[in-house]
Amino acid sequence: MVTNAASLGRSGVHDFILIRASAVVLACYTIFLVGFIACSSPLTYDAWHGLFSALPMKVFTLLALVAVLVHAWIGIWQVLTDYVKCVSLRGVLQFVFVVAAFSYLAAGILIVWGV
Repeated sequence: MVTNAASLGRSGVHDFILIRASAVVLACYTIFLVGFIACSSPLTYDAWHGLFSALPMKVFTLLALVAVLVHAWIGIWQVLTDYVKCVSLRGVLQFVFVVAAFSYLAAGILIVWGV
């Protein structure tokens, strides 16, 4: 079995499962937020702040952020592997994406936890 160090998962099946699991997490997060907005008749700052101040919502938001990054990384890796044939250019593009993804993760942690 051939493994690729650039892939997030160990194999195509593992990547497939990660994509589906991250999609489920993102769907649940989206449905929850749409339901909250629909059920909060006057959506005020206090209601929004109260929602995101709760520990379960902070954890759920961080989980959704990680799911977005996993989903995006696998998708970008597949697109770059298919369409960018120059190995050095593909490596540079993957590096740029990883730096951007970790920056988004760090910003998300700072925003959600208020550090």
